[in-house]
Amino acid sequence: MSAIPASKYISIEDYLAAEETALEKHEYYKGEVFAMAGAGIAHNRIVRNATVTIGSYLEDKTCEVLPSDLRVYIEANSLFTYPDLTIFCESIKMFKNRADTANNPTVIIEVLSKSTQDYDRGSKFKLYRGLSSLKEYILIASTEVLVEKYTKQADNKWQFTAYNIVEESFAIEAIGLSIEVNSLYRGVTFEE
Repeated sequence: MSAIPASKYISIEDYLAAEETALEKHEYYKGEVFAMAGAGIAHNRIVRNATVTIGSYLEDKTCEVLPSDLRVYIEANSLFTYPDLTIFCESIKMFKNRADTANNPTVIIEVLSKSTQDYDRGSKFKLYRGLSSLKEYILIASTEVLVEKYTKQADNKWQFTAYNIVEESFAIEAIGLSIEVNSLYRGVTFEE
């Protein structure tokens, strides 16, 4: 989702109050508010496919996957954002008892688009690393077959692995699930 900066700095409290009645989602970072652009068909199909695959697997397990309407707050750098999918494996910790904002995800999944891929791979990933609970960060391209996975190691370094063959599988290690890359792209056609 591309970000469009607002013209003035606002407090966290004012941001949260405005989000309650907003017709679109906004990120908040250190006093600045950024409108988040909508997503295309390929993006939404990938999110649907990932949600179905992960959600079915997690049924009757302690972890759960939640969609992009749940906001995540990263206290270490004052970022409020809406990941495409978020997996929680501990009791969800809510920011200031707000039912719409959590701060302890185990896995974050973002679907990339042309307008967001640089941000999601770079600055946003750097900000996400401020979450001590985060163990895996997964990026799924919507313009080509490509899954990029970052896994936090015991020494707090991140290991990168890429998957770009539809017959490959990759694991979300935090939940013990192996996913076939082609299952994420079911029904997806890439625009020229």
